[in-house]
Amino acid sequence: MKKIGLIALAASFIGGAAAIGAYKLLERPTDSFTLADRQKTMFASNVTGVSSAGAPDFVQAASAVSPAVVHIKTTYQGKSSRGGGGMEDMFEQFFGFGGGGGRAQRQPQAASGSGVILTPDGYIVTNNHVVDKADKIEVILSNRRKVTARVIGKDANTDLALIKVDATDLPYVKMGNSDNVQVGEWVLAVGFPLDLQTTVTAGIVSAKARNIGILNRESGMMTEEEYDEYRRTGQKPTRTNNSIESFIQTDAAINPGNSGGALVNAAGELVGINAAIASQSGRNEGYGFAIPVNLAKKILEDFKKFGSVKRGYIGVNFVALDADVADELKVKENTGLYVSDVSPNGAAAAAGIKTGDIIKKVEGIAIYDSPDLQERIGRMSPGDKVALTVLKADGSTKNINVTLKGESSVAIAKADVSKSTGASIGKLGASFAPATAAQKAKYGIKSGVVVTDVVAGQLFDYWGVKKGLVITKVNGVDVNSVADIEKALPTSRDGRTTIAGVSDEGSVTFSFNGN
Repeated sequence: MKKIGLIALAASFIGGAAAIGAYKLLERPTDSFTLADRQKTMFASNVTGVSSAGAPDFVQAASAVSPAVVHIKTTYQGKSSRGGGGMEDMFEQFFGFGGGGGRAQRQPQAASGSGVILTPDGYIVTNNHVVDKADKIEVILSNRRKVTARVIGKDANTDLALIKVDATDLPYVKMGNSDNVQVGEWVLAVGFPLDLQTTVTAGIVSAKARNIGILNRESGMMTEEEYDEYRRTGQKPTRTNNSIESFIQTDAAINPGNSGGALVNAAGELVGINAAIASQSGRNEGYGFAIPVNLAKKILEDFKKFGSVKRGYIGVNFVALDADVADELKVKENTGLYVSDVSPNGAAAAAGIKTGDIIKKVEGIAIYDSPDLQERIGRMSPGDKVALTVLKADGSTKNINVTLKGESSVAIAKADVSKSTGASIGKLGASFAPATAAQKAKYGIKSGVVVTDVVAGQLFDYWGVKKGLVITKVNGVDVNSVADIEKALPTSRDGRTTIAGVSDEGSVTFSFNGN
């Protein structure tokens, strides 16, 4: 009996210690946990085993999510955004700008959008374009209470933002797994369209990994400071296009004001952040686009931890292959990403990837277009390793582990301009691939390099150079490769660089100051 009593006493001590330990663990400041950790804790007792498609009844999902989707209202000082065009024009209709003034007044006096509460203490995800440049951000909660929010972090390259309100015991939405979303499954869009109160619409997932080019256009807009510099120097600002578009496409009705709202599956799990519509009228025409929540998770954690995104890069320019591109490049493969350029100091170069290689898989998953790679890499940080399957130019297939590097590693090597007044290849803002024999025969030329991509806001974009132009000469020198262009650019003697080329529209020659 004494032994049993001792065992019982020991058990009580152990139980008490465990309880105290658990209490101390819960006593940790909530802000020290990551958003993902807090989501796991909050939903630990809610493991139902429901698939991504969930139940066919939307009532539970709508009632669970609606209280946690908020109305965001922003005000501005009315500063004009010069340069215009691109994302601002498209989002002007989708976002629901409330200020008057038309196109002459680029920045609205007031605007509205939606957001999704992720934690009970007020972390809210929305779109970057909902809060960007706002002087004041107000959040209207489901109980009609209005609170002021501050920006924790925002990123134009993914159009995501994390804001915070000082409140407690707020309703929140469970983040799901967007990788499990399937084409054809039911989803709900929840937000504040057309300044209406909380509105729920239903539809299906129409497609995944959609790239519609809307984020790329934003880099063509100039800020007030950049515009003043442009007027002074005549040079447009140089930007690197690091936008990531891998949208979930849905036919759930989305209208102006839905931006930043929730796309949830029938189980009530957040699978996307509504971001854009494809529309000729500016209203719903059946095509809405949402940022996958799995991409958002990484970006939001970076916001919370660093205030900005710490993105990892492979360090390549590429062209998505299809039958036509494969024919032009004279390659047998018509799927995958053809590597047209490799950053000398980048992760890919260090791993042995070369121009002419074709990236066929990432983490064992087949690649068909740029979003297939970009979203996966967008979830990673510098130092992370990614497994690529690469078809080498010699026909062999290799599995290559690439350790991602930071942003500084992707800068294209520049020619030594200290001894010359010529331009650098980085200044051109484009990627290239050798012209095929068929292209040379078509245009009756002996040399040529094809422009495979143009970066918005940089020099080629400024001159209106389009993809597909075949550059034949740089500063009077025949070019057949990227190396030839790099070698020819610094040869300018009078401070001006001259580029000659040909396309279906005819021959073209233009020159510019190389400094």
